[in-house]
Amino acid sequence: MTVPPSTASLPIPVIVAGATGKMGRETIKAIAKSPDLTLIGATGRTHIGEDIGEVVGCGELEIPVTNDLEILLAQGAQEKQLAVMVDFTHPSLVYDHIRSSIAYGVRPVVGTTGLSESELQELAAFADKASTGCLIVPNFSIGMVLLQQAAIAAAKYFDHVEIIELHHNQKADAPSGTSLQTAQMLAELGQTFNTSNASETEHIAGARGALFAENIRIHSIRLPGLIAHQEVIFGALGETYRLKHDTSDRSCYMAGVLLGIRRIIHLKQLVYGIEKLL
Repeated sequence: MTVPPSTASLPIPVIVAGATGKMGRETIKAIAKSPDLTLIGATGRTHIGEDIGEVVGCGELEIPVTNDLEILLAQGAQEKQLAVMVDFTHPSLVYDHIRSSIAYGVRPVVGTTGLSESELQELAAFADKASTGCLIVPNFSIGMVLLQQAAIAAAKYFDHVEIIELHHNQKADAPSGTSLQTAQMLAELGQTFNTSNASETEHIAGARGALFAENIRIHSIRLPGLIAHQEVIFGALGETYRLKHDTSDRSCYMAGVLLGIRRIIHLKQLVYGIEKLL
C-alpha cells in the first residue's frame, strides 16, 4: 500500500497579490529560489496573461499574471498543504483581500500598509473566529526591528523624541506604517514625551508634523530617488541621539517575507509585526 506523504513535507503553496509591483517582483524571485515554497498564483494590474517569472526576470514559472484574486484563493483552498497569500498591493484593496483570504482559509502575509485601527481590530476578530493565522507587517526588515528595539531602550533615558520617515513619491499613505508602529511602541511605554514650556504657533498647518499619542511627532517626506528610510531622534540638554535605518535595495525585506510565509501556517490568530516571530 502506498502511504500518502505528510503535508508537513509538502512545499507551501503561495499566491502573490501585487506581483508586478516593486515588492511583488522581489517576492516572486525569493519564492522561486526557495525549494520549500511553490508559487501557485500571481495577480497584478499589468502584464495580464504573461508568465510572471518572465515578467520579473527569473525565467519561466508557468504562472500567468491574472487580475482575479478570488479564483486563486479558491485554488489555494484546495491545496493539500495550507496555502499563503502575500499581499503587496494598495491600501484601498488590502482590507478586502485579507478578509477574502481568511474566508477561503488561505493565510495572508501582508506588507501593504494603510489599515486603520478599527480595520485591524475587525480583521483580528475575523481571524480569531476562523482560527486562521494572519500576519500584518509594516516593515519586513530585520534592521528596522533592531532600530525599534533600540528606540524603546533609549526612551528610558530621554523624554523628547521625534520621528522622520522618508519614502519614494509613489507611496500612497502617510505617515508610513513603520513610523506609526514605532510611535505606538514608544507610546505604550507609559511616559509622555516632548513636554515644553514654549507656546508653539504653526504659521503653516502641519509644520510640526503629525501629532501621535503621548506628544510624539511624525514627519513624512516623499521624494523620487528614495526607497524607505526612518530616523528616530531623541534629545536632552546638551545632546541628541539618532537612530537611522536606510533601505538601498528591496531585497533586504525578503528574509522577513520568507520567515512570515513559513511561520504563518502555524498561527491561528492575527499577528502584527515581524518582531513577534523572531
